Amino acid sequence: MVPLEGRDFLMAGGRLAGTQPRMSRRGVLGAAALACAFSSRSAVASPASGGHLRFAGLVGSAADTLDPARMAVGNDFIRGRSFYDGLVALDDQLAVHPALATRIESDDFVTWHLTLRRGVTFHDGKPFTAADVVYSLSRQRDPAVASQQQFFARDMAEIRAVGPYEVRIVLEEPNIGFPSILALDSFAITRDGTTDFATANGTGPFICTEFRPGIVTTGRRNPAYWGVAPGVDTFSLIAIPDDMSRHDALLSGDVDVIGSANPRLVRLLREHGFGIIESPVGSYTNLGLRLDRVPGSSRDFVEGVKYLFNREQVRDSVFLGFARIGNDHPVPPEDPDYAADLPLREYDPERASYLIRKSGFAEADPALFCSPAALASADIAVVLQYAAQKAGIGMTIRRMPVDGYWSQYWMRMPMSFGNTNARPSLDIAFAQSFASRAPMNESRWSDPRFDQLLLQARRERDGGRRRQICHDMQAMIRDEAGICIPAFTTSLDAFSARVRGLRPDRAGQLMGYNFLRHVRLADDGAPA
Repeated sequence: MVPLEGRDFLMAGGRLAGTQPRMSRRGVLGAAALACAFSSRSAVASPASGGHLRFAGLVGSAADTLDPARMAVGNDFIRGRSFYDGLVALDDQLAVHPALATRIESDDFVTWHLTLRRGVTFHDGKPFTAADVVYSLSRQRDPAVASQQQFFARDMAEIRAVGPYEVRIVLEEPNIGFPSILALDSFAITRDGTTDFATANGTGPFICTEFRPGIVTTGRRNPAYWGVAPGVDTFSLIAIPDDMSRHDALLSGDVDVIGSANPRLVRLLREHGFGIIESPVGSYTNLGLRLDRVPGSSRDFVEGVKYLFNREQVRDSVFLGFARIGNDHPVPPEDPDYAADLPLREYDPERASYLIRKSGFAEADPALFCSPAALASADIAVVLQYAAQKAGIGMTIRRMPVDGYWSQYWMRMPMSFGNTNARPSLDIAFAQSFASRAPMNESRWSDPRFDQLLLQARRERDGGRRRQICHDMQAMIRDEAGICIPAFTTSLDAFSARVRGLRPDRAGQLMGYNFLRHVRLADDGAPA
């Protein structure tokens, strides 16, 4: 096996294309096998300050869960990353690093050998072993569990313990990016045999002390945590869907941190001494047009709607500049594999009007389904509706409540807005949302050529060739899928002056939902 440090490994195997930093000459030219020998680089612990941290997020409902398999929204992910650990973790640049696995190896990208961390215990005191990994990953394949990542779990043809701290995973097909898949929230490790998730029994830095779905979650520091101890003693997590109420809670001191800060309130928050973390993440709010239903079944209609998007206006008016322009594919401009040579689809109401009238649906007055659950979707819908009116096309906006939006309207209506978080790798982004059998294929787009390119990329060792494949897939999504991605959001998290340790992170909002592992509190009000 050729040992590669965690970051170099991701360039070889965890991303669709090898980019920065460069893999060693030996790693590129001499590797008949690929090994991930994770570095045991020392993490610098923040000074433990103790205290209680209060957080308010955007989405909460009776569907809140402590089951990693079913976690689907931001507050779920925060809970999951506080109470559980995965086999691997992502750093702020989406590179894979060790967590409960200390080494991952593969000769052929089909059979993967995992070496597990010793000396770890669950919150109930049971030692962590290979049996817990086998159980946690295997249950994701059970349709009755309804895992959010069953799509990826099904690719694991065999999951077997070959020792107390050794696991072998055999995939259905080669996948050079498999370690990044293990970073997905659903693959957090639970104790062998767990079926009751009224509380959380994980190995994470916090122990769950209260969980009332849609109301509150609380946790306390795990004194037996195997990693760096968190900087707060306890935390409480609530959801405040109403935008102004959430910001008022921060301004009044009722909470210390809020997610999804409103761009229009950033200046006000800063004037009152609150901090703002700006993270250029790969998250986006998109409009999905189902190609299997009218009016999306008309190629002319779909293309016409794409020309109706005034991308600069979405960036400047909706997000007040806290965004980067998108080009109707899921790769953000800051990504090294972004296809910069693809022409940006410009706002062209005349061409949009021509195409939509040609489709025969100019008088259909289609409905745009949006909700506060999909960040800024109502505002984007207004921009699109105004552009359509200027083109002589009618569109109706249907604003739905947060509760039930994802299960009752998203992907079910002919035209609905979605909200996609940053993905650990481009392979995951493509496979999860654009492959023919993708579980989140919002437009029901299907192209065997795209599926073949995805499989080809997973087998390809050469970084340059993977980059070209990635480029071709971006072009296909842009031109053929029924997805409109006008902008990539800059995540805005707001916090009081007593909160320390928050920093930008490409992995997503609130340091990739990991902020409770890093923050600490201070009462002196000094600058962070």
